[in-house]
Amino acid sequence: MPVLSRRASLMLPLGLAGLVSACAGAPESMPPADPTGRANPQMRDLLESLQALRPKPIETLSPAEARLQPGMADAVKHRLRVLDRADTPRPLPVVRDLQIPGPGGPLTARLYSPVELPRQGQPLLPLVVYYHGGGWVIGNLDAYDASARALAAEAQAVVLAVHTRQAPESKFPGPVNDAYAGYLWALQNAAQFGADLSRVAVVGESAGGNLALDVAMAARDARTPLPVAMGLIYPVAGTDTTTQSYVENANAKPLNAAMMRWFFDKYISSPADLQDTRLNVYGRADLRGLPKAVIVTAEIDPLRSDGMLLAERLRQSGVTVVARDFQGVTHEFFGVNPFLLAQAGDAQRFVAGELQSAFALPAPAVVVPDRRRARRG
Repeated sequence: MPVLSRRASLMLPLGLAGLVSACAGAPESMPPADPTGRANPQMRDLLESLQALRPKPIETLSPAEARLQPGMADAVKHRLRVLDRADTPRPLPVVRDLQIPGPGGPLTARLYSPVELPRQGQPLLPLVVYYHGGGWVIGNLDAYDASARALAAEAQAVVLAVHTRQAPESKFPGPVNDAYAGYLWALQNAAQFGADLSRVAVVGESAGGNLALDVAMAARDARTPLPVAMGLIYPVAGTDTTTQSYVENANAKPLNAAMMRWFFDKYISSPADLQDTRLNVYGRADLRGLPKAVIVTAEIDPLRSDGMLLAERLRQSGVTVVARDFQGVTHEFFGVNPFLLAQAGDAQRFVAGELQSAFALPAPAVVVPDRRRARRG
């Protein structure tokens, strides 16, 4: 009876597709060293703050247990306390929790605005529909609150952050359907919160970047008004866990390769899902006709290759791509307080600036879709 390598055995939860991918990789060798030693001093301080909170390995936990573990937002709070700095969110005039309709029931959302509402007689603002990270399994609006606030402030846009149902309670494509429903709702209700439905972008981090991509592809295919740009922050864009960055950053923090396999396992219903174009995007999806992509990658991140391979495929498909790789930082760096991590502020301004450039282009004529008709379609 053949003996599976440790690497191949770790892929068993992903079924045959994952096993084939693992077996096709490099021969078994010593596991790579912890790559977080390459982190810059500010990033190392944050990683030490995260470690001080004693997180358990996500891949060893149940989904319910994993949702209780500390993350980067908690590390930021810990670091600010160590420095005796106030732990206060970036101020905005409007931060409001909402319930919006979804295909499986109400969805939680949060509205952010850089100006007071309502704004009768005032110029309409651009709109960003934002999807948080967490591997489709963990994460919530609070954990990614800083990212949404930064986008609203830096891009001078209304931001609607949408929380989708999570796996394994709602497996693929449930969260994709929720994300698209949130996008349609935003288009239909833009006027009530002072937003211009002809200047809408989708932005997502990690698994949320995957949802933002899927929403743009769904809008294109359904001939729903397209977003004018996609902000894809270290997105999950494929299902190959043997890429260069998966190998080099297998033991990275706060995201490692084992965690990503765990996320995939909880998200999919069968190995065939791994080849669906909404998951294996850079490998199988038709990317023609998509809007401008603004891509952020981090050096010390298993998903770095995903973002780079996606950028290459988008360019080959005729899509405008603006990409930037940030050195010395890890996954989850984007929403960090810029006082603690200069690159976080750089990334926030980079994404916001590219969104503003897209918003400044001549606006296309937009017909608001009928949500019931879109759902039937």
